[in-house]
Amino acid sequence: MHAALRSPRAPDIGHRELDSALVTAVDPHVSVPPASAGPVSRPGSTRDVLAAYVGLTKPRIIELLLLTTVPVMFLAQRGVPPLWLVVATVLGGTLSAGSANTLNCVYDADIDERMRRTRRRALPRHVVSRRAALVFGLALGVVSTLWLGLLVNWLSAGLALAANLFYVVGYTMLLKRRTTQNIVWGGAAGCFPALIGWTAVTGSLAWAPVVLFLVVFFWTPPHFWALAIRYRDDYAAADVPMLPVRAGARAVARQIVAYAYLMVATSLVLWPVAGTGWLYPVVAALLGAAFLVESHLLLRRAAVAAPDDVVSLRPMRLFHWSNMYLTVLFVAVALDPLVGR
Repeated sequence: MHAALRSPRAPDIGHRELDSALVTAVDPHVSVPPASAGPVSRPGSTRDVLAAYVGLTKPRIIELLLLTTVPVMFLAQRGVPPLWLVVATVLGGTLSAGSANTLNCVYDADIDERMRRTRRRALPRHVVSRRAALVFGLALGVVSTLWLGLLVNWLSAGLALAANLFYVVGYTMLLKRRTTQNIVWGGAAGCFPALIGWTAVTGSLAWAPVVLFLVVFFWTPPHFWALAIRYRDDYAAADVPMLPVRAGARAVARQIVAYAYLMVATSLVLWPVAGTGWLYPVVAALLGAAFLVESHLLLRRAAVAAPDDVVSLRPMRLFHWSNMYLTVLFVAVALDPLVGR
């Protein structure tokens, strides 16, 4: 579970990166050295090293990934799922996402050294060696797969492993540096938590988690491209072909609006497919309307702003709203079986 998904409290991406999500690993709130600064000197304390290993897993991405896991368990259970199952699924998902994020850091260490906002990560600062990080990431992957397989079920374990491989191989190695559509398809890795949460409870797949998978899939491009507009120069300097690097703000904003409509329409499909109560469709409709308004406002600003005038574009407004949208939507998914009947 990894992608370009982020916490509303402190956004981070590693699509974030569906991509998490899926979908993708930048933290706009981390302090960064000046553009001329090189990698920070190697810290020597044990505390620094331990903190660096935790940082490799990108815990703030994991927070939002788990937010899309647990509510689906409530929906699948049609109530409160067993606490032990929630804990086992959350811990296994955390380890799996941590594995994928760590391996992403290993492969992208050269990019992180060139991008201002990522130079303070563990590998650019040489707090942890790439070999040690590789071993750590692989170990987390093995442990998470066994944990989920033995304590939850092997279908959930297989889905988590598939998400891990898709994020590391599909997105990080194959797509990220080659196509402007990298976050669209690579972000699918961040959509898997919806499937994992459902299968953890039921042991099988159904249309309801597939719909939520697609909600996160269509959510990822508007979310990530809004952030990529803000940090376009950073991606250009690292030669990463994010869409805002290769296309103008107006063209990007048009695609954001298109994906926003797909996302909102898909979110409403859950109502008849899962047979939800009144709470979920009301919340989904209100959130969706607000998201569409914000998307169109970005498009309007892009139509009149100068090509490099990021300040006037205010893309982070949509970025932060996208975090709120996904958070509240999945809270509604969890609450609907309890109060929505």
